[in-house]
Amino acid sequence: MSDVNARIGDIVKSNDVVLFMKGTPLFPQCGFSSRAIAILEHLGVAYETVDVLQDMEIRQGIKSYSDWPTIPQLYVKGEFLGGSDIMMEMYEAGELHQLMTDSGIAAQG
Repeated sequence: MSDVNARIGDIVKSNDVVLFMKGTPLFPQCGFSSRAIAILEHLGVAYETVDVLQDMEIRQGIKSYSDWPTIPQLYVKGEFLGGSDIMMEMYEAGELHQLMTDSGIAAQG
């Protein structure tokens, strides 16, 4: 396993919910990342983010780690869910909220 894959694996395994995105939650650098943050905020769950624009190794490595070509990428309890389109579909169907509940990830007070 390459160093970048190990770094990504550590990030994914040490956070219940992590979003690899362009920019930060307060200043997303693309519309898809902005939409992903809005969904997570609406769910009210605690999450971590990784700004791929700050680390080119992670920016490229995350694509091979997940075998998914685009960013953002959401991981819940170590499992890759998808990007903002999949997040939106799951959110609108109630599946994302249910997954969080089933995974023991409660909304913050």
